[in-house]
Amino acid sequence: MIASTYPDDDARWDAMRAKDRAAEGAFYIGVRTTGVYCVASCGGRPLRKNVAFYATREDARAAGLRACLRCKPDINRETLRWAVGETSLGLTLVARSDAGLRLVTLGDDVEALKADLEKRFRHARIAPDAEGLAVDLNAVADLVDHPDRAPNLPTDAQGTELQKAVWAALREIPAGRTTSYAEIARAIGRPSAARAVAQACGANPLAVITPCHRVVRADGGLSGYRWGVERKQALLAREGARVAA
Repeated sequence: MIASTYPDDDARWDAMRAKDRAAEGAFYIGVRTTGVYCVASCGGRPLRKNVAFYATREDARAAGLRACLRCKPDINRETLRWAVGETSLGLTLVARSDAGLRLVTLGDDVEALKADLEKRFRHARIAPDAEGLAVDLNAVADLVDHPDRAPNLPTDAQGTELQKAVWAALREIPAGRTTSYAEIARAIGRPSAARAVAQACGANPLAVITPCHRVVRADGGLSGYRWGVERKQALLAREGARVAA
């Protein structure tokens, strides 16, 4: 039986036309003219008369269809629940796996935040859950107001060993203090890797929770910040950090 969220073929067709990431795994789309089956977010645009819907991949294969090479429907897709809320520094998007927060970003536009989420996690099922993530959204908003407080949220950030080492070092920087990329590089035992440290800071998936805003230039001046230098300056000011002009 096909998931009740998409109770009929009209609902499933609408989800397919919208490339609804939340529909991935809820049903599968068979395309008679190409002989493949797909997930709802596939970039293909078949005519409706050439489409059939299946509850499972096994049903699609039993009908003689093969997996689409474009959308790879045979990949087991992890579900990430996401929601957007307001903070004193604009919007925040949070996304959570079963293990904890996978992503926390800041911005000004819901669609841009969602597009970034989908780009980062191309093979995940992205499901909106504003009610279920209300506690996380409130906690992030409170942390934006009081970035000097230690976050108490389960996290599930994914990255390379170097990135994880950098992110761990960032979490050791006390509130109200700043450091440089070179100092972080030395702290993780990679003194010649300042450039790689800067890239890892830029790839930080957990805004405010992992405080990459506490990294400044070697001369003490503000450096770049993925979510805007103005936000970085505001966070540092709220912590009482001194930054060179």
